[in-house]
Amino acid sequence: MAKNTICLWYDKDAEAAARFYAETFPDSTVGAVIRAPGDYPDGKQGDVLVVEFTVAGVPCIGLNGGPVFKHNEAFSFQIATDNQEETDRYWNAIVENGGQESECGWCKDRWGLSWQITPRVLTEALAIGGDEAKRAFDAMMTMRKIDVAAIEAARRG
Repeated sequence: MAKNTICLWYDKDAEAAARFYAETFPDSTVGAVIRAPGDYPDGKQGDVLVVEFTVAGVPCIGLNGGPVFKHNEAFSFQIATDNQEETDRYWNAIVENGGQESECGWCKDRWGLSWQITPRVLTEALAIGGDEAKRAFDAMMTMRKIDVAAIEAARRG
C-alpha cells in the first residue's frame, strides 16, 4: 500500500466501482480485496470491507462504510484527454453505466463520484490567458461534455 492513499467511501459496492475504474481507465488496477474476518453490526463474515485499487495511476482505497456519507463535487477525479475520441470514450463509459451528465466537462458515475473529463486543448487555452482563454472559457460554459472542435474554434476566434 502507498504511503498516501485516497480513501473513497462506498455503501456496499467498492469492489464493483474499483473493477469498473480498472476496466475503463488506463494505468488502473484492482489490488487487495479485504474481507471481514467475522460478523459485525452491519455485516457478516466474508463481506468486502476494503478494496485497494489504482485509478489512472492514483492509489485509492474503497471503503464499504455504509450509506451514511455520500460523494459530492468537493472531490473529483480530473482525467486529461488528448482528443475527442478519448473524451467521448471516458465520458460515455461513465454516463452510460448508470452515471449522469453535469456541466463544463463534469459527470458523476453511478456511485456518485464526480469526474472531470477535460481535454488538454481546454486547459492549454485557459493557461494562455487573455482573449483566447476568455473565448475558450465562454465556449466551455455552454457545454456538458467538452467539444474539442468547438474549443479549438473558440481559441482561434
